[in-house]
Amino acid sequence: MQLLTPHVYWAQRRGEIFLRVDLSDAKNLNISVEENTLQFRGQGHGAKGENEYKFSLEFREPVRPEVEHRSTQRQVDIRVRKQSEHWWDRLTQQEKKPLFLAPDFDRWLTESDVEMELKNKVRTGRLRSFLGVKRGYLFMYNLVQFLGFSWIFVNMTVRLFILGQDSFYDTFHSTADMMYFCQMMAVLEVVNPLLGLVRTAFLPALLQVTGRNVILFVIFGCLDEMQNKAVVFFVFYLWSCVEIFRYPFYMLGVVGTEWKLLTWLRYSLWIPLYPLGTIAEAVAVVQSLSLFDETLMFALPLPSLLGGSLSFSYSLRLYLILMFLGKKKHFIQPFSTSLNT
Repeated sequence: MQLLTPHVYWAQRRGEIFLRVDLSDAKNLNISVEENTLQFRGQGHGAKGENEYKFSLEFREPVRPEVEHRSTQRQVDIRVRKQSEHWWDRLTQQEKKPLFLAPDFDRWLTESDVEMELKNKVRTGRLRSFLGVKRGYLFMYNLVQFLGFSWIFVNMTVRLFILGQDSFYDTFHSTADMMYFCQMMAVLEVVNPLLGLVRTAFLPALLQVTGRNVILFVIFGCLDEMQNKAVVFFVFYLWSCVEIFRYPFYMLGVVGTEWKLLTWLRYSLWIPLYPLGTIAEAVAVVQSLSLFDETLMFALPLPSLLGGSLSFSYSLRLYLILMFLGKKKHFIQPFSTSLNT
């Protein structure tokens, strides 16, 4: 049996040397580092068929004596650690490369490649951290909104069963604080698209949140006479009916989970509830027009030549037209293009 030299391929990292010996079904391996020289001897199937193969490599700089190796059906992988971590300009002490030695291009990296790889890992780690914070924020936002609107829905439902129609007229005083909180939180649904946290278009989110807040803060919040009207009950109840399905739908979407029943409820109930909510909001606007004319609240003073002032009700009439135009477009193209996904 001839004693031959196998093909050997090498690559390095800052602190390690990798060798791949082209010897399949290797056995009787004897691999060691003595006096900074790697000694290899083993039997297997190499370039010259089934034979015993050996080689030695005197390293360019000092290495540790411990050698790690792993034998597979196709090759023998060897790893040697450098004494000091830095890049070598060549592998062997002798300047002329041995004929059996060649670069392992499958593992070959330069120092700049490794630095770039490290930067990419850091960048990827930061991206993962950002995505984790983003998911946590969106999940908590949807959870808080779901709990808030659930409280409103349960409160109004219980009062309806106990008091009947009498509950219509004190809805504002019993639920307004929580509705204020939820609708102030909803401003984040306008901010989120601007920050790139969600894929929803900015304008639909702005119209949705602004429309509700005009009803809540301007019409109900500023006019004491409106707070005791039955329309408050229908507006609040329809809003909460929509949101107790919308927010958990988005909440589960953030964590990549879907409940088919919830998805069906979210999109099926939306069809009748959305136009009903629009009608209830329009009724509230119409009922407030005469009150703004009488009180002159938010009226715009006019020059003395024109006399008097311009009632805020004219702004609400314009708002009513724009609301129906916006709601029609919104209904055709539902406001469900994933606020929180």
